[in-house]
This record gives sequence, C-alpha cells and structure tokens, in this order.
Amino acid sequence: MSAEPLVVVGDSLLDRDVDGCVERLSPDAPVPVLDEARAVSRPGGAALAATLAAREGRPVILVTALARDSAGLELGALLAANDVEVVDLGLDGPTPEKIRFRSAGRPLMRLDRGARTATPGEASASALEAMAVAGGVLVSDYGRGVAASTGLRAALTRCAADAPVVWDPHPLGAPPAPGMLVVTPNEQEARALAPGSSNGARSAVGQATDLAGALRALWAAASVCVTRGADGALLVRGDGAPMAAPAPHVETGDACGAGDRFSSRLALALMRGMTLEEAVVTAVASASAFVSAGGAGAVLSDGQPASGGQATGIDTVERIRAQGGTVVATGGCFDLLHAGHVRTLEAARSLGDCLVVCLNSDDSVRRLKGPDRPLVSQGDRASVLSALGCVDAVAVFGEDTPETVLRRLRPHLWAKGGDYDGQALPEAQVLREWGGRAVILPYVEGRSTTRLIEEAACRE
Repeated sequence: MSAEPLVVVGDSLLDRDVDGCVERLSPDAPVPVLDEARAVSRPGGAALAATLAAREGRPVILVTALARDSAGLELGALLAANDVEVVDLGLDGPTPEKIRFRSAGRPLMRLDRGARTATPGEASASALEAMAVAGGVLVSDYGRGVAASTGLRAALTRCAADAPVVWDPHPLGAPPAPGMLVVTPNEQEARALAPGSSNGARSAVGQATDLAGALRALWAAASVCVTRGADGALLVRGDGAPMAAPAPHVETGDACGAGDRFSSRLALALMRGMTLEEAVVTAVASASAFVSAGGAGAVLSDGQPASGGQATGIDTVERIRAQGGTVVATGGCFDLLHAGHVRTLEAARSLGDCLVVCLNSDDSVRRLKGPDRPLVSQGDRASVLSALGCVDAVAVFGEDTPETVLRRLRPHLWAKGGDYDGQALPEAQVLREWGGRAVILPYVEGRSTTRLIEEAACRE
C-alpha cells in the first residue's frame, strides 16, 4: 500500500434488509404477513465503518473475527468487493447477523442471530503488523470481544503514541485502552457507562459535558466526544470549555449506521491533518448527510461513496411515493438565495407532499452563468436550501440541464418559477416519459440574483 492505511479494529456483523409488502394478517395469529420483494446484504458493525472509509479511497485494513459459515463467507466477499483488506482472527461461533424486516420502507421487526458468547481468536502476527504500519486506527467495538484482546489493546496503546486512535465504545464491550486520542460514545451509551455523572446539570449540554468529563477521567483518554444525534456532538478535552458542534437540519432519513459514519469520518479527518475540533465538525456534517441520504441501506445500495455531501432525494421520493403522495421537484442555481426564491419554493412545496430541489453544481453554473459564478459553492448553496422548511431534499446535478436527475427522481410535478409567457417548459418532454407534468409558478417581480450582484457592484 502506498499511503498509510486506516486500521479498523472491532466486531463485524452481516446486516440484511428484507423489504416487502404487508396486505393481510396471518390466519393463525394477529400478525402481519410480509410478502418478500427483495433481500439485500451489507457489511455491519466494524465492517461497515471499514467499508465507508475504503469508499473514500483510503487503504483500509480490518482486524476482525469471522466464522467459516455462510454469513461469514458472504461478509468476507462484500468486504473484498469494497477493497477492504481483512485480517481474520477467527470466531468459535456463528457470524453475527442483524436482519431488518420492512414494509413500504417502514420497519416491522429486527431479528438478531449469533450469540455474544462466541469468542474471537487472539491477536495474530498479521494483526500486530497491521497496527505497526497504521496511519490511524479506529476501534469499532460492538461488545463481542475483539477489542478486549490483550494483545490488541497493548498494540493500540503503542500505536496511540504515533498515530490518532479513535475508540467507538459499547456498553457491553471492554473499556477503552488508556491514552486514546478521542473516545466517541453516543449519549445513551455515555449514560450507561457513567451512571449518575450528570445528575446535577439542568441543561442537556451540561449533562453531556458532565458525562464526557467523567468518562474522560475514567478511561484516561485525551478527549471524549459525546455524539447527540440531531443535536450534533460535544467534545471535552481538558479543563477548558467544551466544544459543541451542531448538526445540520435533517428533515427525514435513516440513522442506521450513522455512528459508524461519524467515527470513520472522524478518523480519516484526523489522518488528513485536521485538528480534533475541525475533525469533529466534519464528522457531524458527514453523519447528518448520511442520515439524510437514507442511512447505510440507501448509501451502500446505490454504489456511491458515502462521503457526506447532500441528500440525493431518492430516499425522500421513495418514501412519499410508497405512501401514495405527490412528489414535486424544482431546479435552479440558487446562487444568492433571495425572497423571490423562497416564495417560489414555498409555492412549489404547496403543490404536493415533498419538494426536491435539483441544484446545478458549481461547474454547471459556470457554464451557464460565466466564469465568475457561482458566488456561493454548491455545498453551501445546498446547505442553505436544506435549512428551509419547505425543502425536503436537495439533489445536485452536474449537467447543463436536469434531465438525468429528473429521470432518476421521476417526480409527479416539475415546478418552474419565471416568466415563460405561456411557452412549454423544456423539461416537459422528459416528464412525459413517466406521466409527469410541468407547471409554471408566478414570477416574483424585481427579485433576481443578477440584479442583486449588479446593485452590490454599484455600491462599491
């Protein structure tokens, strides 16, 4: 490997999503009958964290424990397909599986397989060699024994002297080895790991701070970052004030795998030379985008790198369509968001049950508007749009026209603001392929990005 690898240490699982339709109850018990439409397998646990990191182009070595059963072989094949090098310690029981049953995208139940009494093998020479060449380490502990290995723990302590080590703990797992750069429990885990440590604080931030401080002292860690779901994360490192990293607003989504996305992005950011504070902010934004994009099931199934970015809109569209709702899409550059944009977006949203904004990428805007545009990058433009209550998702496209993204989303309505004088919208022909319709929204007089730029230039 040319670049120093990220070494992921922890318990791997095979995750399965079984999707189908429920239209009746069983005759022998009042339970729903799921007619299976498809079943999809993907890496879970430490294997998910490793896969997400590998999809960003970083060499990744996964030190884990797999059984020689059908689930273990399937998981090994999935990891190989994602360019994850596996150091297998062996497992004396079945490979753990988590199976989620869903109807119309809604969970019905989860079935877990694989006893926690299964014991992984001890640290091998290959595992210790991987630790010695690591540019960074992520311990993804799911409480099944890999992180408890005496040999691995000693190697992790040695590694922490030269490389960033992120430890994602589990209430049933071993305590983090001393000297870790950052430990990342979520709030629920933190309460279980440090019961009674936040009794005196009134605010949620105060409680998280007390928990992080108590755990930092307990584990002799350099820092503790408590992840707080939609409220972002809180970092405590020393006696100074904690850093609160807010999360971008996410209207809908699936949180499955969000913790693994956070920890893997945090480790990669640290390996790239970011400060711990910068890395936490980056990881929070990445985890939020991951949830908005539909979680592990959606992100891994589409074959795209799970690098953060804005939601594609596919998950939102599928959910609304499954519920029998109307999907509305609109598009544009939205370089400087103004009142005219907001009124148009609100009008578009009123036509249906969700609104997806098809946003021109930076390259697309330059080709359409000239080399001096856009003034605001596509990431920031998408973030501002996503923060509006009338926008359910943002889909960035790189072409000059939105035909490709429209074919992917297949909205019922395409709403376009502007003065078209009764002319047919250019997107109408594409929409006819699936029975969609194009509509024109009223033009808001005197509101335009170009005019704002010209007025600003005159005042300088």
